[in-house]
Amino acid sequence: MDNSKEKTTPGFNRRDIFKTGLVFAGAALLPSACKVTAGANTNSATSTLPTRNLGKLKVSSIGMGVQNMHRKHNTIVPYRPEMIEILRAAYNRGITFFDCAEAYGPHENERILGEAIQSFRDKVVITSKFGWNIDLDTGRRLPGLNSKPDHIKLAVEGMLKRLRTDRIDLLYQHRVDPEVPIEDVAGAIKNLMDQGKVLHWGLSEPGLQTIRRAHATLPLTAIQNEYSMVWRGPEKDVIPLCEELGIGFVPWWPLGCQLLTGWIDANTRFAPGDIRAGASRYSPENIPHNLKLVDLIKTWAVRKEAAPAQIAIAWLMAQKPWIVPIPGTTSMDHMQQNSSSHKVQFTSSEIAELNAAVRAIEIKGLRLPEATLAFSGVEAPLKK
Repeated sequence: MDNSKEKTTPGFNRRDIFKTGLVFAGAALLPSACKVTAGANTNSATSTLPTRNLGKLKVSSIGMGVQNMHRKHNTIVPYRPEMIEILRAAYNRGITFFDCAEAYGPHENERILGEAIQSFRDKVVITSKFGWNIDLDTGRRLPGLNSKPDHIKLAVEGMLKRLRTDRIDLLYQHRVDPEVPIEDVAGAIKNLMDQGKVLHWGLSEPGLQTIRRAHATLPLTAIQNEYSMVWRGPEKDVIPLCEELGIGFVPWWPLGCQLLTGWIDANTRFAPGDIRAGASRYSPENIPHNLKLVDLIKTWAVRKEAAPAQIAIAWLMAQKPWIVPIPGTTSMDHMQQNSSSHKVQFTSSEIAELNAAVRAIEIKGLRLPEATLAFSGVEAPLKK
């Protein structure tokens, strides 16, 4: 399966590697102790992954989220040179699709990604996102959203500088702005495309009618939503709509913010500042119930001689050929493990059996804090 230090032995989970010498502080996960190979060749990938198409955009079948490389959910700040080495190693393992946003940091994750990919920029696809109300100069987060066309254009200029590039391969609206018609947003993106600064565009957590209107105005390449074994909401409407319109789908939090990896147990508690502390899916009352899904995944991990995280990623990839998960990590070992998930294959009868078992388990609690959920599924106002 995978030659990384985390062997995919039956019953393996990510907690096992930490049983000797490492402990949890609250629920704060300690930084990786991975080795960094100095002077590694980053001009060309040493391995390849299968590719998939998001609309007309070809990417590696597994991407990588960069969200937590400036600060983990548990508020620990990772060692920056190590994050850069992980990104470069991911490319060497065949990952060519890297997901970022101006809101991550804000701004800092774009700088990390930009530095990491310099020697192979033209061989990878990078994304970023606009839409939160972020001061363009200071990076300070302001209340609400901002997708005014003039702001979008200035935000992209900042992205290009931080990412050290002349174009964004795939630019998302991070959340739909309820005060700006999506047709106006599309017009600003079209202008940036005409200048060669943006090549493709997409939406994150949008309302269904906004997807239709946006795609009719300027064809969308991808929709990004939370989607995993623990949150299957997009299966009802969003994924069928993507299939109808020929739009790719990119699941964020494909591992349920670590829940599906086996790290979290009934005694796990989350520190203040960790988004999971405010989401009832991870509350002390609901975690024991939701771990029934993790137990199912562990059973399949034994059956397929894989790690639980690999089962969760492979399950996503088995749903549709145009779904590209973007697991994020700050661990070299976990990146290596995640990038080998495509090796887990399900027969048609196996995926039917697993799907039925997943659907039979009710997940309790909200996936995000209520204040954050309020920004999902929003419809843009009609253009007057």
